[in-house]
Amino acid sequence: MRTWHEIRRFPLAVQLLLVNQFGVNTGFYLLIPYLATHLTENLGMSAAVVGVVLGVRTLSQQGLFVVGGSAADRLGARGVIIAGCALRTLGFGLFAWGDGLVVLLAASVLSGFAGALFNPAVRAYIAQEADGRKAEAFALFTMFAAAGALVGPLLGSALLLVDFRTSALTAAGIFAVLTVAQVLVLPARGMEPRGGGSVPADWREVLGNRPFLAFALAMVGMFTLESQLYLLLPDGARQATGWDGAAGLVLLVGTLAHLTLQLRVTRALKERGRRGLWIVTGLGLMAVAFVPPALTASGSGQPDGLVDGVLRVLPVLAGALVLSLGVMVAQPFVMELIPAYGRPGLTGTYFGVFYVVSGVAAAVGNTVVGWAMDTGGRAGTDWLPWVCCALFGLVSALGVAWLRRLGSLPSPSEPAVPATV
Repeated sequence: MRTWHEIRRFPLAVQLLLVNQFGVNTGFYLLIPYLATHLTENLGMSAAVVGVVLGVRTLSQQGLFVVGGSAADRLGARGVIIAGCALRTLGFGLFAWGDGLVVLLAASVLSGFAGALFNPAVRAYIAQEADGRKAEAFALFTMFAAAGALVGPLLGSALLLVDFRTSALTAAGIFAVLTVAQVLVLPARGMEPRGGGSVPADWREVLGNRPFLAFALAMVGMFTLESQLYLLLPDGARQATGWDGAAGLVLLVGTLAHLTLQLRVTRALKERGRRGLWIVTGLGLMAVAFVPPALTASGSGQPDGLVDGVLRVLPVLAGALVLSLGVMVAQPFVMELIPAYGRPGLTGTYFGVFYVVSGVAAAVGNTVVGWAMDTGGRAGTDWLPWVCCALFGLVSALGVAWLRRLGSLPSPSEPAVPATV
């Protein structure tokens, strides 16, 4: 009830965008995790071709975030959000009906570019509308996103009992409903389009803000480690129990933690101020999350009965819980600080550049984790990927602590003056 009361205190635009994020994640996760299987088993494509299709989607989104951010600043966030959801409706619809490589590539580009449009625009709109309560707004945003990330795969698994086309059309239908809701309900005020200057000049201004770029790079740990909820931790749970379904327990633990604790944690920490300290603390917790699995990792094979399986998976689930707690502590304040690095007219561009920089860095980090998983499996050093993740979190925490010591972390209510780092 307290969460519902907190939601009601925000403007209608923020309330709609919270529901929108639940729908976005539900539609995305009911389709994308099963796309590779559809391409290989149903369409008979090679692994190389599947890699191209999936890679094009990721590149179209990650590489074009700055375009979406600039579009939100220049054209108004409302229109960019609507256009992004409409494009994803079309892209997911093409996945349902497309069997040829050209159509599938077009679907990948459209669905990826759609994400590049609405992701920075939504965050810019929330930052503008939430005013002095950005941290709480982004805490709720994370809760709705986590709920969608849990519901999506469950719904996708059920729909696949019919066929993949049904899943894709359902995902497209969710985005179509979101598009119509935004057209009818999302207020046009808030992030208004602005004129003057040029887009390249905006990019130069943001890229010339060295404290901001240093902060974006320092956050590589958060994005790399958060993604382990879908890679290393589920793999660890499967190995510990010998049961594929154990991977779902990792997502369940993380989602329940976000839904029950996120808003309380953010509200309690905000009252104590010191945003930079909480970001460092959150990153530190994320690093610590990988210590229990590292200490208990072993290649001893299948568990000896149910009790042994439960005992072996507990460190992994404990790691998932601590990792989620670290994200809860750090992420809302990270989102709150990003707009404070620059002037209000560039909020979308700052979010776009932040996600490009940290996304590319996190992709490199995930590559390292994947290498450590393969190497550890071959060499019998199962602790290696867990230690790599702990080091990523530690380096990020030390990086943000260093920036805080230099005084280059801005106040959420007041833009920082660019300084040399």
